[in-house]
Amino acid sequence: MAEITAALVRDLREKTGAGMMDCKKALTEAAGDMDAAIDWLRAKGLSQAAKKSGRTTAEGLVAVASGKNKAAMVEVNAETDFVGRNEAFQAFVEAVAHAALEAGDDLDTLSQAKLATGRTVAEELTHLIATIGENMSLRRAKVLTVPSGIVASYVHSALRPGVGKIGVLAAVEAPSESEALLTLGRQIGMHVAATRPAALEVASVDPEALERERQVLIEQARESGKPEAIIEKMIEGRIRKFYEEVVLLEQVWVHDGETRVAKVVEKAGAKLVAFERFQLGEGIEKETSDFAAEVAAAAGV
Repeated sequence: MAEITAALVRDLREKTGAGMMDCKKALTEAAGDMDAAIDWLRAKGLSQAAKKSGRTTAEGLVAVASGKNKAAMVEVNAETDFVGRNEAFQAFVEAVAHAALEAGDDLDTLSQAKLATGRTVAEELTHLIATIGENMSLRRAKVLTVPSGIVASYVHSALRPGVGKIGVLAAVEAPSESEALLTLGRQIGMHVAATRPAALEVASVDPEALERERQVLIEQARESGKPEAIIEKMIEGRIRKFYEEVVLLEQVWVHDGETRVAKVVEKAGAKLVAFERFQLGEGIEKETSDFAAEVAAAAGV
């Protein structure tokens, strides 16, 4: 059995990021064999990850990455905002976004993509869970491509380039890439981040959402006591207003406050064909707890 020296423990810690005592125990269990000790820690990490898998992950980060005529965006969740400020976690989310450029946005496929560490995305995530001590999850990914033009990316209030809590992709078709087109794409990203459109064009509005809105408007209009013929015209006008609020191409351009987005894109000789907006934790029901009550209950008060 090889001697478990401090240098050996330190070397294992640098390779795995695990705690000092865990590294010492791993080397002891593996009789000083470095590769076996790494495997032991990975197995231990899997065990720890399983114990944490039930915890709600509504914090974390969104990251974007750009390639030729394509861009990718991912959301990786954690339990607390503290993890989002961890540089190792930030670097991981950034790496996953770059991996998505090649692997695509199917989560099963992306999870098996290899990273620079030599581990897959799934293995690196498990490693971080074991190292940082919080549950984490790869929640979603999106890749947009265009045959000609650009897919612009924008991150609002980025913590580091391309990494933050709100990300946008905007696919803009044009005969060629230009500085003006890049500027337009970034402006569209800023607009989408601010206005949160639900659809690109009128035809792509969710029919169920439209019908719910129509029924609400009908009830509101009938309370006015006006004749049905007048109510119908009122509804038509309010539905147009609804489209102006939720349809990207129908919205007023936030950068000048008067022009429709469709006109801005048309004037640039381009076509906006798709967009995606990720806001960290949207749709996840966060757990809340009364810490004082928990302490009192534990004390039997």
